Amino acid sequence: MRRLLIVAALLLAAPAGLRATVVIPIEFRELVTTTPIIVHGHVTDVRAAFVDGRRSVDTFVTVAADEYLKGDLGDYVTFRVPGGELGRYRTIFLGAPEFRVGEEVVLFLKTLPGQAPFVAGLNQGAYRIVENAQTRQRMVTSPVVMSRDGVESEPVVRGAAARRPIAYEAFRDIVRGVLAKGAAK
Repeated sequence: MRRLLIVAALLLAAPAGLRATVVIPIEFRELVTTTPIIVHGHVTDVRAAFVDGRRSVDTFVTVAADEYLKGDLGDYVTFRVPGGELGRYRTIFLGAPEFRVGEEVVLFLKTLPGQAPFVAGLNQGAYRIVENAQTRQRMVTSPVVMSRDGVESEPVVRGAAARRPIAYEAFRDIVRGVLAKGAAK
């Protein structure tokens, strides 16, 4: 009987500590128009730190800005990513992007007064740029929900052949085109 009471108490207490994150896919057009900062740059620093009175660990990433497609936060921008590892402590936040020093990225950042900027839509707002080994061209890894012109909606289809990396210059032109159409409205 005592075991049954202990198990029941544990089951009742467990939901109090659980939290869920639901990430709804965001259309590329909405991502571009709703984020105040779009920056292309290189990751120069990745550091974890305790937050919330040492209750969890978050990661602070610094990027050297090569180009701002929208907004401007200066030559270097440091933003916060939920989750991280500090010594023997680790906080896991599913859907949060991970960064490494030296990576080339395009980031869609949001800001709140008095807080560090953060990546919009978790992984949806972080695009990696990699070099094609054959052509040596810099390619943006394929966005999840983006039509070729960035304006029309595109259904999410797992394994769709149309979802391929595109050249950074083409990606930048699509972002600028969405911004121009948004300004014209």
